[in-house]
Amino acid sequence: MTKLPKFTLTHNEKKDRWDLTKDGSSRPTASFGTKSEATKGGALEKAVGKDGGSVKIQKVDGQFQEERTYPRTADPKKSRG
Repeated sequence: MTKLPKFTLTHNEKKDRWDLTKDGSSRPTASFGTKSEATKGGALEKAVGKDGGSVKIQKVDGQFQEERTYPRTADPKKSRG
């Protein structure tokens, strides 16, 4: 199995938005007005792209809330989620 690209969804305080950034990159792949905009309706899956990826979602305080894998079929079988 190939390694999935890794992304992180973080709150950008300066611009008051949520940025999805590919790990190792300084520029956001996508930006959202609210966290709920990013996590509902397939928005993250669309932003990650057709190759899929693993997205770590942070809380406003920087702690990790959850991790999602797109597409779901690429989720490792032994993961808790």
